[in-house]
Amino acid sequence: MTNQNHVIRVLIVDDHTIVRKGIKALLAETSDIQVAGEADNGIEAVALSNQLKPDVILMDLLMPKMDGIEATRQITAQQPDARVLVLTSFVGDEKIFPAIKAGALGYLLKDSEPSELIRSIYKVHRGEPLLHPSIARKMMKEILEHPSENLTPETLTAREVEVLHLLSKGLTNDEIAAKLSISEVTVRTHISHLLSKLHLANRVQATLYALRKGIASIENEDE
Repeated sequence: MTNQNHVIRVLIVDDHTIVRKGIKALLAETSDIQVAGEADNGIEAVALSNQLKPDVILMDLLMPKMDGIEATRQITAQQPDARVLVLTSFVGDEKIFPAIKAGALGYLLKDSEPSELIRSIYKVHRGEPLLHPSIARKMMKEILEHPSENLTPETLTAREVEVLHLLSKGLTNDEIAAKLSISEVTVRTHISHLLSKLHLANRVQATLYALRKGIASIENEDE
């Protein structure tokens, strides 16, 4: 599922030792994923992220000293290309939305299947947004009940709508380029423009916007 020549280096952030060890044992079974380090609080996560430059950061939310939301905010501010995958048992709205706004690229529940965690690491490493379906639905409900958050976006061009549609289906920039017969650089430009026009911060928010506007559907996911 990923480039066989590249080992994905993962930083595990969780304040429970048994959780970290369990994830580490699981990832050890996958040849192209390697645990680069472990942190048991947000402060340590920020420091290790800067030091180790991991490809993917598995981030718990509820931790001492500094929670996962603030750690994600600091990490993505210092490293805009950081790939943070929130892995938590907590699904309360007051945690989900701040985590996404802080820059997390994915949000997965701890009761997910091991194979889903592996698949999610691959997706987030590719820069693709990832939300557990139940979380996506909660976010859709919040967006519909509080529609004022996306005020007066600029109109997208037809091509930008096409890119947004494919992006929201989880396609990579390369895959979007192939679908539309344009260059990957052009795809990146379109994504940058549409995020700016819609006043959105990242691909996750773009996907949620597409869901709200009917450009994409949760039920129509291929996988």
